Amino acid sequence: MSTQAHDFIIYDGDLSSDRLEIYLGSSAIAVDTETMGLLPQRDRLCLIQICDEHDRVSVVRILKGQTDAPNLKTLMEATQVTKIFHFARFDITTLKYHLDIKVSPIFCTKIASKLARTYAPRHGLKDLIKEVVGIELDKTAQSSDWGNAANLSDEQLRYAANDVRYLIKAREILMTMLTREERLDLAEQCFACLPTFAELDIAQYQNLFEH
Repeated sequence: MSTQAHDFIIYDGDLSSDRLEIYLGSSAIAVDTETMGLLPQRDRLCLIQICDEHDRVSVVRILKGQTDAPNLKTLMEATQVTKIFHFARFDITTLKYHLDIKVSPIFCTKIASKLARTYAPRHGLKDLIKEVVGIELDKTAQSSDWGNAANLSDEQLRYAANDVRYLIKAREILMTMLTREERLDLAEQCFACLPTFAELDIAQYQNLFEH
């Protein structure tokens, strides 16, 4: 089932085949997740948000107990489409744990920000988007109950959509900065390591690289 809401589409359980084909034609898409907490082994996945370069936003409501989403898996594992996240490590861990999706290839705007914006003290999404895109994000719905997906408020839906809406532009600017500062290759090496960190997080290893 899908319903139209504002300027994005809400899907239950998975993307439609038509929407999948649209996104597969993109070179890059922005992705985010909303969960009931920060521990995938305890806290369930509630929403997955996607946006392409034409501002086509999809919000997929993940049902309680759901363990797969074939169209989402096809998209997230499509090698020709870069998936852009902010703090990708958490999102790809959540997608792997709950839906057995191995996301690739990946671009993380938080890692890119830390490598490129070394002059900046903060690298959260709100600070990043304000500086590089010039948009002030409303984060008041950040800590809210995403579990009742069938009855999300307009405020929650706007928040969910805006968390992906500006990532593609942010990536473009960050790639320019990384290239200028000769750090793009290092960033790409970091992105390539993220699936391994996701596996370690699922296995609940901590401080593996510390003395």
